Amino acid sequence: MANRILLVEDEANILEAIGFILSRDGWDVRGHGKGETAIEEIDRVAPDVLVLDVMLPGRSGLDILRDVRARSETRDLPVLLLTAKGQARDREQAMSLGANAFLTKPFSNDELIATVRALANGHATGTAQPADTPRDDA
Repeated sequence: MANRILLVEDEANILEAIGFILSRDGWDVRGHGKGETAIEEIDRVAPDVLVLDVMLPGRSGLDILRDVRARSETRDLPVLLLTAKGQARDREQAMSLGANAFLTKPFSNDELIATVRALANGHATGTAQPADTPRDDA
């Protein structure tokens, strides 16, 4: 598979955990922890999929998403937004700004992998709802 993912997440333990999960699934994962320099990192890495946390230092993931969609170079980049906030309003805002998928922390490893694979294959997954089954913390 060897597709490249840029994971923009400021919490080191979450960055490491998600990076491990996706690397184990065959992805080339690059991490970045600063909202204010995320656009420059997207340009540098040229990912196939962007996994973007909503709450970042310096600049929010929603602001970054807005810029990603406004730029011709990144307009069609598949974006998965991650957040600890699971309110319907947050999901609606993310999707209205052009997110291809949205996951609320905590999510299962399988849910993360399935969502990223769907995005890489050109499928928007919409908003992911929390499952009623026990989850692996990511």
